[in-house]
Parts: sequence; structure tokens; C-alpha cells
Amino acid sequence: MILMDLMMPQMGGLEATRRIRKLDRRDAKNIPIFAMTANAFLDDIAQSKTAGMNEHFSKPLQMEKVIDAIRVYCTAR
Repeated sequence: MILMDLMMPQMGGLEATRRIRKLDRRDAKNIPIFAMTANAFLDDIAQSKTAGMNEHFSKPLQMEKVIDAIRVYCTAR
């Protein structure tokens, strides 16, 4: 599971996610990636999903929702 910040200094989280999804590794397509960001508009959520993220959490984080999502993805494996 990857908790991905969208606003990183060297490479944004959207690009990092796209690169992870393209890796020639068995787990690259399946590993859950969660966006963690202050960007909360519907367009931001859509961009996260299009890049390959599984979930989008806006800051300030609602930890109960984050924990519930982690539980769902861990249980599904």
C-alpha cells in the first residue's frame, strides 16, 4: 500500500503513480495507491483515479475513513 502525496518536490504524485503502474513488476498493477492531498475538487479526484490511484483522501484527513479503506484493501488480498 502506498500513501501518495500529490504535491512532492521532484515529481508529483500523479506522475509517480503513472510510472508505478507502468513498471514491469507483478505488483505494480495491483498495489493500492491512496492520494493524500489538499486538492479536494471533483476534477482532482478524477485526475487521481485516471492516474491509477485507488482512493483519494483530502486533507485534513479523516483518519477513520483512511483506516477503513486500508482495512478494505488489506482484507481483499
